[in-house]
Amino acid sequence: MTAPTSDDTLALPVAPTDLPAPPDRPAGLAELRAVDVSAWFGDHKVLDRVSLTMPAGGITALIGPSGCGKSTFLRILNRMHELVPSATLAGEVLLDGADIYDTTVRITQARRDIGMVFQKPNPFPAMSIRDNVLAGLKLTGKKASRSEKDELVERCLRLGGLWNEVEDRLDAPGGGLSGGQQQRLCIARSMAIKPRVLLMDEPCSALDPTSTRVIEETMAELATEVTIVIVTHNMQQAARVSDQCAFFLASHGTPGVIVEHGDTEAMFGNPQDPRTADYVNGRFG
Repeated sequence: MTAPTSDDTLALPVAPTDLPAPPDRPAGLAELRAVDVSAWFGDHKVLDRVSLTMPAGGITALIGPSGCGKSTFLRILNRMHELVPSATLAGEVLLDGADIYDTTVRITQARRDIGMVFQKPNPFPAMSIRDNVLAGLKLTGKKASRSEKDELVERCLRLGGLWNEVEDRLDAPGGGLSGGQQQRLCIARSMAIKPRVLLMDEPCSALDPTSTRVIEETMAELATEVTIVIVTHNMQQAARVSDQCAFFLASHGTPGVIVEHGDTEAMFGNPQDPRTADYVNGRFG
């Protein structure tokens, strides 16, 4: 994609599109790394040279006040940013060393490897719970036997923390579930295509405290299967669920940057930047 000005644009070097996971990582778990990512909507620059490593098998929380670019950054991580006609970017997004924006990488493959769960649950309301989980197979053209589909549905609903609640009504419409159940169904649907990374954009913001707790427990269990990156405005949630945090900030009309990132416990207990301390302690935002 072409950025607005050549001065701001970083060259995108060609990277191999198929690299195995390094031997010291659990099989299938992938590291995601952003390198000098800048982003624009038209002539308006919203992110400035953001670099961040999201470790394999960990949960990385993106925190910061509204308008600081964290949701834009999240959408850049699986090529959803380019769906906006005026959107452009520069930099690299590397999935185990392979640039997902390389011209040889298909968008469908990038979004299969890096799945997304949105702020508002979006199951297919007229589809059954079972068919919601299996929808990804149809979209990717994968064929499976009835027994394989049954096993996949159970496995993914268990990963989503939903199986025990719906196992006797798999043919009921997904839209008939509660808000928290619908969000977990969306997680199960995302896991059915076996992503290597799962992005979650404020997945609990519209949920009650009980549903939020269940989603957080689900995230902790999913981290053994997939690398997770979550955007959240809830500092308590970030402290509870994440292994590392990145604090985004945009001030006085400037593009968003990462002020500080690192181990979650250290960032909340002993932040290195006074702006981080002010934010995590609720003094602004």
